[in-house]
Amino acid sequence: MAEAAEAEKRAGFVALIGAPNAGKSTLLNALVGAKISIVTPKVQTTRMRVRGIAIDGRSQLVFVDTPGIFSPRRRLDRAMVESAWASVQDADLVALLIDAKKGVADEDDAILDGLGDVRTPKILVLNKVDLVDKPALLALTQKLNERVGFAATFMISARNGDGVADLRGWLAAHVPIGPWLYPEDQISDAPLRQLAAEITREKLYLRLHDELPYATMVETEKWEERKDGSVKIDQVIYVQRDGQKAILLGKGGRTIKTIGELARKEMETLFERRVHLFLFAKVRENWPDAREHYAAMGLEYPEG
Repeated sequence: MAEAAEAEKRAGFVALIGAPNAGKSTLLNALVGAKISIVTPKVQTTRMRVRGIAIDGRSQLVFVDTPGIFSPRRRLDRAMVESAWASVQDADLVALLIDAKKGVADEDDAILDGLGDVRTPKILVLNKVDLVDKPALLALTQKLNERVGFAATFMISARNGDGVADLRGWLAAHVPIGPWLYPEDQISDAPLRQLAAEITREKLYLRLHDELPYATMVETEKWEERKDGSVKIDQVIYVQRDGQKAILLGKGGRTIKTIGELARKEMETLFERRVHLFLFAKVRENWPDAREHYAAMGLEYPEG
C-alpha cells in the first residue's frame, strides 16, 4: 500500500525564463508562497539561479528563477544568460513569462527563437494581464503560439496572485511521476549564506535606486553560529570606485547602516532567529572579472 502511495507522487524542475523584469521573481515567490527571490523595480536584478520548492497535492515542484535573458555585453552578463539557458536544458518543464503590457520586446524575440530548438515541454505565461484589454491579450496569445508550440497558455498577475493557483496545479499534474527531491518543509535549496547576501543586495538596490550602478556585489564572508541560537554574519559589499563607496556609506555611514538594518530584519524573519549583521564596503575595480566571485553567486565563470 505504501509503495502504491509513493508511486503516485510526482516531482520535477520547472524553469521560469523570460526577459529582464518580466516578473519571474515575483511569480516564483507567489508559487512557493514565501519570499525566496529578491524583487526590485530594476531590470537584471536576479543574477543566480534561485530554486523555490512548492507542494501541490502529491506533487513537489522545484521552480528555478533564472536571470533575465538579454544581449550580454560583459563577462557577468554572459554568465547570467548562460545560467538561464542551462536551466532550460536541465528542466522537466519550461515556463516562458511574457510581460503582457509590454508585448513582445527584442529580448522576447531572441528567447522565442532559442526555444525553437528546445524539446522540453514549454508553456506560455502572460503576466500583468490585469493591465491589458482582453482583445489585445487574445491577439498576443495567438501570435506567440504561432511561433512556438506551447503545451498550454496561462494568463496571470503574479503581483496579486490571479491565475497562479491554476498555473501551479497544471504544472503539478505534468511533472514526472517519481519520489520527491527535497524534504516536505524545505522551500529553497539555496545556502543560507547565499540567501543572506541576496537579501542585502535587494535592500541596497531599493535604498540607492539609480545612484549606484549594477557593478556591486554582496558576499557573505563569515557566518558564525552563537551559543544563544543567534548568528553573526559579516558581509562585504564590493564596488568599483571610491566615489561609489562614498555613496554606499552615506554621510556619517547612515546609508549603509540603514541598508544593514533593513536586511537584518528580513533575515531574522526568514531564518527565524536573531541576526547580528555587519556590513563592510570595499573597492575592487575589476571584481566582475574575478573568477572567485562567480562561485559565490552560483554562476559559472565564462572564459574569454
